[in-house]
Amino acid sequence: MTLDPIHVENIARLAYGIASDVDTTDHDDLAGRVWRDWLPELRRDGRVVIEPVGDHERRLAPVDDASLAERPFETVHGLDSGTINPTTFKNGLVVDVAHAAMASDPTDLDLHRDRTIVATVHAGDSTADFDDDWRRRDDGHTRQRVLHAPRVNRYAEGVVHALALYLAEGTHALDHASEVGDLLVLDGPIYPKELFTWDDRNPELGALAREAKPRAVVEKYVRLVERFVERDVPLAGFVKNPSSGTIVRTLARKGVEPPWPDDTALFTRLLERRDDAGQSSGGGAGDPSGSARGDRLDDALTFTTWFRSRGGADATMAADGDALGIDRELDPELYEPTFMIVYDPRTDVTYKLEAPYAFTRDADTRDRLTRQVLAEVATTRGPPEAVAKADELARIDATEKAALRRKFEERFDSDQQATYDDLRWGKADF
Repeated sequence: MTLDPIHVENIARLAYGIASDVDTTDHDDLAGRVWRDWLPELRRDGRVVIEPVGDHERRLAPVDDASLAERPFETVHGLDSGTINPTTFKNGLVVDVAHAAMASDPTDLDLHRDRTIVATVHAGDSTADFDDDWRRRDDGHTRQRVLHAPRVNRYAEGVVHALALYLAEGTHALDHASEVGDLLVLDGPIYPKELFTWDDRNPELGALAREAKPRAVVEKYVRLVERFVERDVPLAGFVKNPSSGTIVRTLARKGVEPPWPDDTALFTRLLERRDDAGQSSGGGAGDPSGSARGDRLDDALTFTTWFRSRGGADATMAADGDALGIDRELDPELYEPTFMIVYDPRTDVTYKLEAPYAFTRDADTRDRLTRQVLAEVATTRGPPEAVAKADELARIDATEKAALRRKFEERFDSDQQATYDDLRWGKADF
């Protein structure tokens, strides 16, 4: 133990000084104003970046009623991709391996056996070429390949991670699209948004996003939307840790000082309910800093209606975006991301459900997607069951990651590049 009780107490006292300077009642009022006055049509540089699809409302669903309600979709498929995380070796190679799986609820064991595996490699040697064709393993149940990542001077670890993760996920989704009869829910956003943010991080990365290999990865998701539109089967993405900042950044540019670090914090403020002792007239939450703050009410899930999103990472797939130069066979507006927010007061966690506008433009489909996700969250206290199954299938645990890295060390005849944290915390045993 590095802290004595007196140190813990002294650090805790810092909270009193911080809390005394924060009037969260103002936060409630501002959240309410944002909802009423800005979100019906939020503009940035004259361009609408957030607007409702249909109604603009905050709603609630009693937990017991939602959990017992009939599911609109009889069978739900989930898809996820896990990685070993980027690993740098002393021979100059940077490698990540992604492993994608699809699950169904009810369970389909044959489907669960199928996997797509991608190893992405970055090399400082410009003469090296590691690209490989797709190969079949495990009696055809596993499809795998090596992808040689384009060279970058910086961010090699981020590049190999994103390309491996999204190529495995997008390929597996396309390969098994015909097996989805009612609804497919990706574990995460509906597009590879990490690639879309490269423009903001570095000019070199922004140029890299438009090279052939990254564009080919993004094209998998464009074709996935088209495939599901053609089959009239909804496609959605369940985002467990949403981190968009489109709304708060836009407000800041308009001279409003948003107290929330991201859009999720704003929506949590709008959707959290407190008893009458702590309610204010402006927003959905009470004052968290004083004794007048009422207890959080946890008898109902709260949620928003749907929004179209054309800002931040979503701008790439907006109707007026260029989709990285990828040809879109449908009307461009049908690819636009739309979303709704669900807040579970039992766990104090906020989720985002995304879907292309091609599906949510229909009021009945919006309603079915909403009722499905409410029933799932109410029952599981987390993601939909099919998504949780896919996450379990695709996850590579710490012991497996360590074993796989050792295999690469043996094959490369080169050790991992160690860091002080490895020495401090110790590498995982296997």
